[in-house]
Amino acid sequence: MSISEAVTVTAEGGIAISIPFSALDMLSSTAEDQVFYRIDGPDGLLTGYDDLAPVAQGQSSGIGLADDRFRGIRVRKATILRELTSSDGTLPFSVTVAETTLARDALEQSILTRSALRLALLIGGAAVVAWAAATYALRPLDRLSGSLASRAPNDMTPISASAPAELRPVLDALNGYLARLSIAMTTVQNFASNANHQIRTPLTVARTQIAMAGKSGGKSQPQPLERADLALIRIERVLEQLLLLARIQATGSGPQLQEIDVASVAASVTADLLPKALSAGKDLGYDGPDRVLAISEEVLLGELLRNLVDNAITHCPPNVAITVHVYAAGPESVCVDVVDTGPPVPDAQFNLLHDRLQSVPGQGDVRTGTRGLGLHIVSEIAQALRIDLHLKRGETGGGLIWTIGIPARARPA
Repeated sequence: MSISEAVTVTAEGGIAISIPFSALDMLSSTAEDQVFYRIDGPDGLLTGYDDLAPVAQGQSSGIGLADDRFRGIRVRKATILRELTSSDGTLPFSVTVAETTLARDALEQSILTRSALRLALLIGGAAVVAWAAATYALRPLDRLSGSLASRAPNDMTPISASAPAELRPVLDALNGYLARLSIAMTTVQNFASNANHQIRTPLTVARTQIAMAGKSGGKSQPQPLERADLALIRIERVLEQLLLLARIQATGSGPQLQEIDVASVAASVTADLLPKALSAGKDLGYDGPDRVLAISEEVLLGELLRNLVDNAITHCPPNVAITVHVYAAGPESVCVDVVDTGPPVPDAQFNLLHDRLQSVPGQGDVRTGTRGLGLHIVSEIAQALRIDLHLKRGETGGGLIWTIGIPARARPA
């Protein structure tokens, strides 16, 4: 436009071109880019680059803009169409200017970079705000989860943690479930406590009547009565085991662990079962020190040992030696081994016994197999006392070795 305003008509009726200094300043203002121009009159090129093609003008504006390549360089072109009036009529002319796009590209890249940086900062800020809002909104849920995770297994009291209105129905439903579960556990505990008297009393009366009937004739007890008495003894033993298992499963808090004399418990169990072992033709003995202290519960540990020794007496053939061996396995553990010198156990039966020790409490049929109930109770007691229980074959390949690892010091719950 500056160049077109400087185009005039000569006295002879021609076109005179005088490029103004303002146009020259603008053409040289960009050091990074090159600028090309061309001026055309009615008869063609007047001045400038002859290989710079003008841009087709719009029908109404008389200005044309286009992107093109000039001498292998990408340029932006503009062409403006003007007319001069002379005594001979009008003289149309056009001015075309092309500029390389280095500065434009740099400006475009700068704008994109700054926009991308601002957008990244905006996204990062939004993510931080969203994370902070989510953390604040979920904080009551985290407190509720921590409260549930820190509860003792037997704690059935209602949850009093603060919760937003959205979580209140869930909390109320959970408290209702805990109340129903508490009633169910109380029922099981009452059954385990009362069943001993309610079930064992008739059995004791029946055994007393059998004993009186056997002595009424002044002779030894008849064989049918003796068998009935043995059957009642077995029933009483099974009921005792079932009640013990029910008490262990119903007590979610676990037994009270304290320092006890493991050697005394093992020796007492061995002495109690010695008559049964002798009547079955087995050699039962105790091997160990007079006093070894460890962290456990005396009654449950004694029942665990009683089950293992009783299993060995019941299922080993006659003339087998059974030994209860107590020893210290380092400063952190006391071990009790129940060793028998019975014949080699088939792989299938050995694997079955091993699997019963690893079974999840409350799953599966605990009465399958000859040792099902006893070993299930052993596994339950071992978990309740937090002791290690292992089974392996004898050193010569025959018999079994049951190893009980009892912590010598209190372990964290």
